[in-house]
Amino acid sequence: MPEQAYTATIHPSSSAIPEAVWNGLVPATAGIADNPFLDHAFFRALEESGCATGKTGWQPQHILLSDQTGQPVGLLPLFLKSHSMGEYVFDHGWANALERAGGHYYPKLQGSVPFTPATAPKLLVPSGSLQAQAALLQTAQQLATRLDASSVHLTFLPEPEAELAGSLDWLRRTDTQFHWHNRDYASFEHFLETLSSRKRKTIRRERRDALADGLTVRWLTGRDIEERHWDAFFDFYEDTGARKWGRPYLNRAFFSLLGQYMADSVVLMLAYDGNEPIAGAINFRGRDRLYGRNWGAVRDVPFLHFEICYYQAIDYAIAHQLAVVEAGAQGEHKLARGYEPVSTHSVHWIAHPGLRHAIADYLEDERSAVERQQEMLETFTPFRKGERQER
Repeated sequence: MPEQAYTATIHPSSSAIPEAVWNGLVPATAGIADNPFLDHAFFRALEESGCATGKTGWQPQHILLSDQTGQPVGLLPLFLKSHSMGEYVFDHGWANALERAGGHYYPKLQGSVPFTPATAPKLLVPSGSLQAQAALLQTAQQLATRLDASSVHLTFLPEPEAELAGSLDWLRRTDTQFHWHNRDYASFEHFLETLSSRKRKTIRRERRDALADGLTVRWLTGRDIEERHWDAFFDFYEDTGARKWGRPYLNRAFFSLLGQYMADSVVLMLAYDGNEPIAGAINFRGRDRLYGRNWGAVRDVPFLHFEICYYQAIDYAIAHQLAVVEAGAQGEHKLARGYEPVSTHSVHWIAHPGLRHAIADYLEDERSAVERQQEMLETFTPFRKGERQER
C-alpha cells in the first residue's frame, strides 16, 4: 500500500477545532458515549475555565491531521508543558537527571486528558489507519524539535496504541490501577457473596459506620445538578486538593462549564447530614463504565471516603448495569474492597540520546517490577478461593 500524504496543523485551543470535527474523529470503538473524557466539551471546559492554558503550564498544541483532499482524518490532543504536575505518570526523576547533566527537560509535550488518569485513545483516527496514527506520532516528534521540547509523552493510552508507538522506537511504560468488574451482580449483597467471609464482614462494618450518624447519599446527574451543588462540591474538592498538592488543579468555573456542557455525563454523589451536604465525589459515566474522579469532605467521618468513592460507585454500576468502575490512580487499599489490578500504558519519546538510553534501561527494570507486583497483588484479592478463576 503506498504511503498516504498528510497535512498536519497545530491548534492553540480546542475551540479552534469545530466540535463536530473533533468528536467526529473519535473512533467508534471508543466513542464519546463510551469515554466522556474524549468529548470536545470536556477539553473546552478545561481550557475556557483557565485550568488548562499556558498560564497554568498546559498550553494546547492539538494536532489535526488532514488527507490530500483537506478532509480531517486524525487528531492528537496535545499540550506544551512547563512542569509535570497533574499527569499521574511520574517523570520528575527524569527531569532532575537531565537538569543535573546541564540540559533542560521543560518544556515538554504531553498527550493526555489534563488531570485525568483514565485510559482513552490518544491517536484519534476513526478509520483505524495505522499510517495516520504513525503520522500523528511523527508530527508530535517534529513539533517537539521545532519547539525545543525535550520529549513527548502520551499517557493512559490503550495497549494497541502503545504497541504501535513502541514499534516506532518510542519507550513504553506500564503501571497499575484498580478497577471493579461487574459479573452480572443483582445487588451489592450479591457481590459480597463472592468475597471471603472476613472481607464481607469488614465491608459491611465500614458501610454501616460511614452512615451511622444518619447520613444519606444522593446521586445527582443532568438537570438535577444545580449551582448550589457545584458550590458544595467545590468546597469539598478544594479542601482535599489543598491538603494533597497545595493548590487544586480545577477551579470553580470549570464545574459550572461542566454542568453547562455535559451534565448528562456527570454523576455527582453527595453525602448529606439532614439537608446539609458534607462530602461528595464526582464521577463520569460512559456507556459501560463509571469513572471515579475527585472527592472531598468538610467533616471527618470514618470510612465515608470508602463509602462515597468505592461502595456507592459499585451500587451505581450494579443499578445501571455498568461493566466497570475505574476508581482513579494509585490506591492499593482499593484491592480489599473488590477492585482488581489492571495495567495502564504510556509511551515516551526522548530527544536526548543519553537520557533516552538511561530511561530505556530504567523502564525495562520497572516493567519487570510492575509485572511481579501485579502477580503478588492478585493473591490479595478479597474473593473466595477459586472465585476469581471462575469469573
